[in-house]
Amino acid sequence: MNSIKNVPARVLSRRPGHSLEAEREQFDKTQAISISKAINSQEAPVKEKHARRIILGTHHEKGAFTFWSYAIGLPLPSSSILSWKFCHVLHKVLRDGHPNVLHDCQRYRSNIREIGDLWGHLRDQYGHLVNVYTKLLLTKISFHLKHPQFPAGLEVTDEVLEKAAGTDVNNIFQLTVEMFDYMDCELKLSESVFRQLNTAIAVSQMSSGQCRLAPLIQVIQDCSHLYHYTVKLMFKLHECLPADTLQGHRDRFHEQFHSLKNFFRRASDMLYFKRLIQIPRLPEGPPNFLRASALAEHIKPVVVIPEEAPEDEEPENLIEISSGPPAGEPVVVADLFDQTFGPPNGSVKDDRDLQIENLKREVESLRAELEKIKMEAQRYVSQLKGQVNALEAELEEQRKQKQKALVDNEQLRHELAQLKAMQLEGARNQGLREEAERKASATEARYSKLKEKHNELINTHAELLRKNADTAKQLTVTQQSQEEVARVKEQLAFQMEQVRRESEMKMEEQSDQLEKLKMELAARAGELAHAQEALSRTEQSGSELSSRLDTLSAEKDALSGAVRQREAELLAAQSLVREKEEALSQEQQRSSQEKGELQGRLAEKEAQEQGLRQKLLDEQFEVVRSAAAEAEAILQDAVSKLDDPLHLRCTSSPDYLVSRAQAALDTVSALEKSHTQYLTSSEDASALVAALSRFSHLAADTIVNGGATSHLAPTDPADRLIDTCRECGARALELMGHLQDRTVLPRAQPSLMRAPLQGILQLGQDLKPKSLDVRQEELGAMVDKEMAATSAAIEDAVRRIEDMMNQARHESSGVKLEVNERILNSCTDLMKAIRLLVMTSTSLQKEIVESGRGAATQQEFYAKNSRWTEGLISASKAVGWGATQLVESADKVVLHMGKYEELIVCSHEIAASTAQLVAASKVKADKHSPHLSRLQECSRTVNERAANVVASTKSGQEQIEDRDTMDFSGLSLIKLKKQEMETQVRVLELEKTLEAERVRLGELRKQHYVLAGVMGSPGEGEPSRPSPAPRSSAAKKPPLAQKPSIAPRPDNQLNKKDGVYPAQLVNY
Repeated sequence: MNSIKNVPARVLSRRPGHSLEAEREQFDKTQAISISKAINSQEAPVKEKHARRIILGTHHEKGAFTFWSYAIGLPLPSSSILSWKFCHVLHKVLRDGHPNVLHDCQRYRSNIREIGDLWGHLRDQYGHLVNVYTKLLLTKISFHLKHPQFPAGLEVTDEVLEKAAGTDVNNIFQLTVEMFDYMDCELKLSESVFRQLNTAIAVSQMSSGQCRLAPLIQVIQDCSHLYHYTVKLMFKLHECLPADTLQGHRDRFHEQFHSLKNFFRRASDMLYFKRLIQIPRLPEGPPNFLRASALAEHIKPVVVIPEEAPEDEEPENLIEISSGPPAGEPVVVADLFDQTFGPPNGSVKDDRDLQIENLKREVESLRAELEKIKMEAQRYVSQLKGQVNALEAELEEQRKQKQKALVDNEQLRHELAQLKAMQLEGARNQGLREEAERKASATEARYSKLKEKHNELINTHAELLRKNADTAKQLTVTQQSQEEVARVKEQLAFQMEQVRRESEMKMEEQSDQLEKLKMELAARAGELAHAQEALSRTEQSGSELSSRLDTLSAEKDALSGAVRQREAELLAAQSLVREKEEALSQEQQRSSQEKGELQGRLAEKEAQEQGLRQKLLDEQFEVVRSAAAEAEAILQDAVSKLDDPLHLRCTSSPDYLVSRAQAALDTVSALEKSHTQYLTSSEDASALVAALSRFSHLAADTIVNGGATSHLAPTDPADRLIDTCRECGARALELMGHLQDRTVLPRAQPSLMRAPLQGILQLGQDLKPKSLDVRQEELGAMVDKEMAATSAAIEDAVRRIEDMMNQARHESSGVKLEVNERILNSCTDLMKAIRLLVMTSTSLQKEIVESGRGAATQQEFYAKNSRWTEGLISASKAVGWGATQLVESADKVVLHMGKYEELIVCSHEIAASTAQLVAASKVKADKHSPHLSRLQECSRTVNERAANVVASTKSGQEQIEDRDTMDFSGLSLIKLKKQEMETQVRVLELEKTLEAERVRLGELRKQHYVLAGVMGSPGEGEPSRPSPAPRSSAAKKPPLAQKPSIAPRPDNQLNKKDGVYPAQLVNY
């Protein structure tokens, strides 16, 4: 045992200096002891109590820090057993430990990988297991870290699974692939463990075997959950994606299903697992994901672990060493030999043997009482252990409550710290709010200033507009003032002129009164001076007005310049507009020219398209005309066969005629539809050509087979059938002629072909035999009943052969016993092979029904394929009858009441019957079906077992029969000659008898064929042959009915004496 003496420094550094230090030290010490006891180099399984303490430790500290602190110091590279047990403990810790263990293990992925790589390169048995185990652990850690919805124990509800999968089909697809990888790692570990175990001994009760098997308990738990989840996800995928896309998923699931089922089966057979875990049973076959209703049939596998597994229990001794001295072994061996094969030479046991048997029975009874006492003692011990465990659980519960109180205290402290942090955060938020308010007020002030500036700009703009209006008004006033000044000047000039005239007039009138007027002149001179002063003042104001007028004129000139500049810009814009208009007109002219060119090209293209379309129509009609001509030639050839003398040798069955007529009748609807489509759209004649090809071939086949069927039919039905076939051919040829003429093609009526085809179909139905008709709804029940009866007959045969073998061992001895055992063993092997063949045939039959019935029921499928169903019934009856006859012949041979030749004949008959069953099952099976390959392999096995029966019978016959030695030394020449003549006579008699028996065998076979032919003959007692299966291809003409391989009679007539008989197999 590897003990950890020194506690790692990393663990000591984590110990706080408070009142829990002592408890922490005790916890570390307990964990160190448990880890050292659980992970050691002894080849024994990990004890449950040590692993449980380690798991409780992870819940105690809410992680795996202490576990990894000690695990890192273990010398894992030095011992493969130590590494194997480390992986086992780590697996249990991951499954049942605290959820934080997963994150702690993520930090040590490199250590786990290094341990696996190290032991993977070394040639060591445990080393290989460690390499596989580490890969599983790494896959487990990666999966649960990627999908935290799944705990490490993999136990979730269906609702959580649906939520984890989601609705995205890509996520569901990826999750399914990851679960497949997870399951592969689990199954690979189980296969590696079983591969190293020695199946010849009870390894599950040895410490070395238990050391390897112990981790498989966790593997079983993981696999049960993974299997359930993959089934759910596969059904969900098949709801969203097509079946062909998920073929790889289904193949991978089926492989894992069979591996998992084999793993659970082998584990269930081991005593070690029976007392530790209850392993679920998987169904016989995987779920059928192609059928959605199969999800309701799925049952979730549940793994049950007992509440308290037995600990420190010594392995039981499977061999009772002290049961007797070694010298008694030969007696036991002899006794077993006598019990198996009976006493030699059929002698009766003596008294000593009886006493030995009595003593053995007493020993067995005492041994049973001893076992009962041991079981009671073990039950008492288990009860006491249960009480101890209950007390330990209470103590652990109190510790958990204490730990919970400490955790609550820590949580309260944490909440208080969070409240303080929230207060600080609130104060900081208050400061931020005040700062935001200040920023808002500053922003508002800035906005008000901007608003004032905006108002000032608006006022300034309004003032400028007012000034502009005042300036315009002043300009108007100035102009009015100039006009007023001009008017004043004119008035003054007029007044001066008037004054001057008045003065001259006064001077002329008052020349004589000069004196008098001088005084007045002086006065007038004064007035004139005053007037001149006023005039000067008026001229001064006029100059001021002139200067002001000049200023206004300058402003007017400036405004006139601006107006001229605006007018120049307007002229430039008008010239640019005129240029644009000219360019636009040119572009319009060019566009009109291009439009005219394009219209011309379009008209040319339309003319070309019209020509091409007409050419296409002509070519399509030519294709139709060629197809109709070819169909007319085919139909003409078929009609000519009705009058061909060579065709009288050809025969056909009514069943095949009905199948051909029905197929031809089905093509009439397709021909009508394609004809209507061609009339609607004459550009595509592909559908009409295909329908014509298929109709012509099937109609010709119907006509030819109708004529062949009429050769074996009575006179009146045969004449009606020939006439109906001629009518069918005439209408078909008329239809083909209409389809070759374009003017008559629209008036063609394919529906007129229904009446003659229905007449042929009805005549074929009337010609079918009526004596052995079975209701179609009863065929399915008859198949199941006959297959079940065959299986029961074979089981009964095997049981009777075993009874005969036991009887032969008691009643025979020596060479006879050897011969009887050899023959009965070969018969038993043959019956087992036949039973396996019947079971495989039943599975193949179910597969054929499931794959071929579609939406129809099973009974409808059997009714639709009635001939095939009757073949199965006939074959299964023959197999059951052959098995019964073989058992009866073997019974007579063992009792010396029968002949060995009967066994040989029965063996040949069974081989022929099984070949018939295989042929009947093979007709409708898929050539790639695994059931078909297994059925063929079983058929070969049956042939080999039948050959073994024949060989055993012949060799036994040679051993049993007494062969007289030919001693002719005491005979004279005359006696020798006499015996020679008698022997020749005997030889001639035997040859004659042999010839007669062969003739009798031939007659019996003829009668058998006649009776078997009633099921398939078209008339009463007239034989027929199975017609070939209809071919699916419409591109080739179906072959005509086969001709019998016999020489013709002189009168070209055949009867039953010519040896033409139908085969036993029917048309499928």
